[in-house]
Amino acid sequence: MPKVEFNMDNVKKCQCSGCPVQAQSECVALKLRRIKEMPAVALKEEDVPGVYCSKGQADCKDLSPEKPCVCPTCAVWTENKLQSQYYCQRGNADKNG
Repeated sequence: MPKVEFNMDNVKKCQCSGCPVQAQSECVALKLRRIKEMPAVALKEEDVPGVYCSKGQADCKDLSPEKPCVCPTCAVWTENKLQSQYYCQRGNADKNG
């Protein structure tokens, strides 16, 4: 199974923040507001509502998994030759490809 690194390059490429699965999440919106106020070097995995293919399931529990997933449109997904989707629900690429 592929191992996706959690790094600033992947955070910047990540499409999760625009994903319909997260669009209505108040938890994600709060995390995104906090990120804008933080210096990039201070970001930790738990601060970022995304790169789930690296870090695993979302901490936010108000996601909408019935909505379409955009993982296949993401550069991180393509560059790491991933095959699965809904990492925010199913866990990281180590477990789900």
